Amino acid sequence: MIGAAAVAIACASPPAPPPPRPVVKGPPTDTVKVPLTDLLTGTYFGNQGGLYPGGSNQLPPDHDSAVRARRNTIKPLDVNGDESPFGKYVLLSIGRSNATQEWCSATTRPPCAPWTLMGRAAADISVNHYTMVIVNGADSGRQDARTWASATSPNYERIKTARLTPLGLSENQVQVIWAELDDFSPVYALPADSADAHILMSNLGQVMRALRTRYPHLQLVFLSSRLYAGYSTNDQWPEPFAYEQGFAVKWLIESQITEMRGTPPSPWAGSLNYVKKAAPAIVWGPYLWAAGEKPRSDGLLWRRTDFEADGTTPSQDGENKVGLALLNFFKTSLYTRCWFVNGQYCL
Repeated sequence: MIGAAAVAIACASPPAPPPPRPVVKGPPTDTVKVPLTDLLTGTYFGNQGGLYPGGSNQLPPDHDSAVRARRNTIKPLDVNGDESPFGKYVLLSIGRSNATQEWCSATTRPPCAPWTLMGRAAADISVNHYTMVIVNGADSGRQDARTWASATSPNYERIKTARLTPLGLSENQVQVIWAELDDFSPVYALPADSADAHILMSNLGQVMRALRTRYPHLQLVFLSSRLYAGYSTNDQWPEPFAYEQGFAVKWLIESQITEMRGTPPSPWAGSLNYVKKAAPAIVWGPYLWAAGEKPRSDGLLWRRTDFEADGTTPSQDGENKVGLALLNFFKTSLYTRCWFVNGQYCL
């Protein structure tokens, strides 16, 4: 009996192995918010990074040539728009509260805070104060992209009567614009077809055409998207919308590039043909988004102290960061330094 039992035990099936441990996965890399300048050929919901087509942070050669050509036409003009050795050219800002605080002041008027772009430029002897005039056209409150989308918007009349005319300037002398624009209280995030990034792209396209209509000698527009909004205490400009607004700017510029190559413009953007003077040439200004205290490759990060109580409006610390970034951009970019800095020539 013992032998039979031993045989039975020996022939019994071995116990089933324990089930494998579940694999805990992090968020898919395709949907992690990575600064566009670091994302490059990587994707976010299938959308490639980089500031320009092909996951690159450099303009493609054809758009580079177009931007340089328009840069080279910037010159002193009189109030009628005629070239004059006694004329001026205007570098203008547009946008809402963030933009006016970073460009000049919360009141929108001089005196500009010394840590802003205009404050820093005024104190910098290397900056061209002879033929260039820097003007703040941004305003406080809810002056989002939709309020700039028509050439008849009150914003443009305000700039004309309250900002240009008192300085003896006219709309004919506005040749370069920096814009930081967004849409108030976004609702739908990517990858939805109705995502607010697409709607912002549409609004930005309308703004570009309005600017070209309002300022007949406008050559270049430099666009910056929003700062980080991960500290936001409200739903006016939260994440991921602040991050996704960078794609709206990227897509707008890409649409202009591909349109000029003969491809129909994006239906969201509309025509941005600068040869037909539908819009100015569009290029990135400083790209300002970084993932909070996680520094991006160039070291930019955003701390809670860089923002006011609402977590989205920049504090003095945040304004200082943007003001410095703007000044460095205009002093060093191939598309700006020859007209922004003294003793330079656009060739």
